[in-house]
Amino acid sequence: MNGATPLVAVVGRPNVGKSTLVNRFVGGREAIVEQQPGVTRDRKELVAEWAGRRFRVVDTGGWLPGGAALDRQVSLQAERAVAEADVILLAVDATVGVVEEDARVAALLRRAGPPVIVAVNKVDDASRESDAWAFTKLGLGDPYPVSALHGRGSGDLLDAVVAALPPVTETAPEAETGAGPFSVAIVGRPNVGKSTLFNRLVGDERTVVHEEPGTTRDSIDTIVETDDGPLRFVDTAGMRRRSRVDEPTEYYSLVRALDAVDRADAALVVVDASEGVTHQDQRLAERVDAAGTAAVVLLNKWDLLDAEQRKDVMGQVGDRLAFLSYAPVLKVSALTGRNVRHVLPALREAEAAYHRRVPTAALNRVMTDAQQRHPPPAVRRHRPRVLYATQGASDPPTFTLFATHELPPTYLRYLERRIREAFDLGPTPLKLRVRLRGR
Repeated sequence: MNGATPLVAVVGRPNVGKSTLVNRFVGGREAIVEQQPGVTRDRKELVAEWAGRRFRVVDTGGWLPGGAALDRQVSLQAERAVAEADVILLAVDATVGVVEEDARVAALLRRAGPPVIVAVNKVDDASRESDAWAFTKLGLGDPYPVSALHGRGSGDLLDAVVAALPPVTETAPEAETGAGPFSVAIVGRPNVGKSTLFNRLVGDERTVVHEEPGTTRDSIDTIVETDDGPLRFVDTAGMRRRSRVDEPTEYYSLVRALDAVDRADAALVVVDASEGVTHQDQRLAERVDAAGTAAVVLLNKWDLLDAEQRKDVMGQVGDRLAFLSYAPVLKVSALTGRNVRHVLPALREAEAAYHRRVPTAALNRVMTDAQQRHPPPAVRRHRPRVLYATQGASDPPTFTLFATHELPPTYLRYLERRIREAFDLGPTPLKLRVRLRGR
């Protein structure tokens, strides 16, 4: 997302319909919605457009004054969104009326500086419209009665939001160009340190970090400017086996996380080294490999292991993650920052390999040399031969081999290894497709 695009922060108490309102703005079920308070915990930015104006809208967790440690962190995320916003949308609940928490939030927003618009949600029919005017006592101007669930009044509310946005300038373009930054999904089981790593990488307390497994419920995007250009990091909810996903909220979190993997260019596969490589780690890594994304394996909490445990964990990586043999393995501590400095260079190397194009002439020289060194084995009395090879696509590099007969899988792995070594394609997956002559 372009930092010059105006930002609208949607804030308010828990369970007043903020996420439903955000989904109404963006025209899809992007934010997780569940009929229980506290589902949204981190800040989630999405892009909306209305009347020709594009803006970012950020969904926040509810203000939870006087709550537990986790509640205070959620409230802090909402306050950070307010500090960065160009327009603030305060969502309140018409069915409840003005409560003390609404008044506290309004008092903070009156001092915040940006324009504030009050959206009185759950006005599902005309009989409730008069309830909205009770919110004028918040001192934030005339409220807008809406029904986020049914869309009632949302057009008038969006008109007010667009009217409050900063004017368009040449230095703040309305449309983004290009394919966007290289996208990196941070994936792993619950409570392996993904959010701590995410915050360490982006240099900001962007997501909620807490020892309770499953704290991150949604996928949170942040663009980080580096010396080599921007990277988009996506902090995903921890993934568990589907048989253990027993809440609707957890199910939708899993769906968002898997979607983030499928859309990403690369994945940081975070493993809790103190627990070793589990079966679930293996399944998650298989999903990353199947998605065709570049990969970097991070063994987090490495500093907690003794020499014998470290040797055992590396053996597990070689055995259970053998299909990711191309991926670099980094031993880090997200909590202390140990070796985290190596993550960005590894991702940049993966990015370069992921986008690489190989000249056809050079590729065919490698194919000829590989077959001369080790000819393909005979299959059903026929000895196959690769006649010609070309790269059909990148992201990841995809090669088509034109052959006389089917090539055994073991020989395809040999050719993949030769291509990888010849063109420095170590950190990215490769795809080899075989087409038979005359077909």
